Amino acid sequence: MSSTSPERRGVDSALDPSPATISDLAGQAVEWMAAYHASLRDLPIAPRATAAAVREHLAEPLPVEGRDFADLLEVFREVIVPGSRHNGHPRFFGYVSAPGTAVASVADLLASTLNANLPAWRSAPAPTELEHVTIDWIKEALGCRPSAGGLFTSGGSMANFTALAAARHRHCGDEVATRGASAHPAPLRVYVSTQTHHSVHKAAALLGIGRANVREVAVDARCRMDVDDLVRAIEADRAAGAEPFCVVATAGTVVTGAIDPLPEIAAVARRYGLWMHVDACYGGFARLAPSARPLFDGLAEADSIALDPHKWLYLPADCGCLIYRDPEAARAAFSLDADYTRVTQTEPAEAFAFWDYGLELSRRFRALKVWMLLGHAGSRAIGEAIEGNLDCARHVAELIAASDDLELLAPVGLSIFCFRYLPPAARTGSRSEADEEELDRLNERIMLSLQQAGSSYLSNATVNGRFALRGCVLNYRTTRSDMEVLLDDVRRAAALSGAE
Repeated sequence: MSSTSPERRGVDSALDPSPATISDLAGQAVEWMAAYHASLRDLPIAPRATAAAVREHLAEPLPVEGRDFADLLEVFREVIVPGSRHNGHPRFFGYVSAPGTAVASVADLLASTLNANLPAWRSAPAPTELEHVTIDWIKEALGCRPSAGGLFTSGGSMANFTALAAARHRHCGDEVATRGASAHPAPLRVYVSTQTHHSVHKAAALLGIGRANVREVAVDARCRMDVDDLVRAIEADRAAGAEPFCVVATAGTVVTGAIDPLPEIAAVARRYGLWMHVDACYGGFARLAPSARPLFDGLAEADSIALDPHKWLYLPADCGCLIYRDPEAARAAFSLDADYTRVTQTEPAEAFAFWDYGLELSRRFRALKVWMLLGHAGSRAIGEAIEGNLDCARHVAELIAASDDLELLAPVGLSIFCFRYLPPAARTGSRSEADEEELDRLNERIMLSLQQAGSSYLSNATVNGRFALRGCVLNYRTTRSDMEVLLDDVRRAAALSGAE
């Protein structure tokens, strides 16, 4: 078996290209990037492709010899891009997906080039300091106390998992960490609303808490956690011998955008000694919009806050974030001595390690794109863009409420709206359960037809047991006119779906 030495490979190889070659590679990629941004509004949002058809164009044996970058870029342009959903389109309203920004794309290129790994200060001094600075900016945006701390994660699911691990350790201590969940004498209880993101249930399962020990609390007419029902659940569990230890509030649910009553939940958490975690992955950065800021009163009282800069900071994936009100309260859950990771620095700032506050050891330089976006655009411009998204959601809700063929199914929460189409026969009089089920089926057909048409895109939700067309405005390109086009597209899809 032989290998080619670096000397024989030369300085202008595929692995080690010359500066001129690097400039050429980057120039081709950036040329595509600029053209893509310019054409986004004209692209069909979702591909009309099958897995078999896409794979037929991509599948090949492992290459033994390399090929020119231009050939690979051609496959990207002609196969991958047309076979992708375009989340940056101004009428993509599905799920909770950000459009990305040009400056963040450049930042990701720079981060990949520098290739900094951020497990600890010693591994990446300046990038670590930049992450601290950027976390400080996020704390300021949320109104957190200066002593709070945090770190970037892969996304909200990891942030929620990490927070729940910290909460469990505060309650159970080292015994469970050492001997496992069976070492704890009583079942643990986590409290969520019926609208809480499923990642909390998954985290409970993986941490040995158990999905059955995640208690779902009722919501009120505005889809917010019912605090009285929370108290009843805690009291009942304590009486039954279980140990409540954590309540998870949500600041912007993914179904309706509802924000739980944070000050009241914080008071309950203090009363019963619970860790209060807030899943603010979708909604948290809406605090930058003046009209929404009062909705987040009480957020800073949480023991931990999960956020997704790759949602309402408009960043490309991936970038989650976790803020601790008291970082030292979380440190015991993750700090573990190992010779491989032994820190020799004595100055506290230089002895800092992110692995003491979360799960990951290898960590991408995610802070760079957050810092570049906030530094380049400024928080005022981002707040104004979020305000525009909120206005678009309110505008479409007003249009739906004023129509006779569309029906709002939930109050608009932040920038999420849930509604359905009503055919003529359903617009007057009472409806039976069979009628409601037919409406569910019709609106599901409308959603699929809408997605396939490519002009607008909605996803779905279940609201009070009924199928809802659900949209989330999360794009600085979206205008009021786009909301009007959306409703025209829905009506067109209804006609194609057999609405009578």
